[in-house]
Amino acid sequence: MRIAILSAALLVAATVPALAGDEVLASRFGNTTITKDAQGNERHVYYKADHTFTGKQGTATFSGTWKVDGSTICLTADQPIPGVPNPICTPVEAHNIGDTWQAGPFTVSLVAGIQ
Repeated sequence: MRIAILSAALLVAATVPALAGDEVLASRFGNTTITKDAQGNERHVYYKADHTFTGKQGTATFSGTWKVDGSTICLTADQPIPGVPNPICTPVEAHNIGDTWQAGPFTVSLVAGIQ
């Protein structure tokens, strides 16, 4: 019995750090993250809890995977996004709907719903 409890505790301890890093994006699931670069290009990004994302820039669409590592998020697009390195890694922190902030070279806003 002790071995089973210890094994379960170790399993939980091993998964908690990975989940803790992902919590920074919780407010973005089901909402729209809008990024603007210095050239005025606007991208709408839709994060999903399964570590995937989709998005659009003008009429072009894109998709890929995301990963949080400490205070950095890296997005790897299935096909390169125009004007964006692939993968692209920028600082990440938790935000609320309605917030606007700087993340690397981007101005970022979080808006409610899928837009």
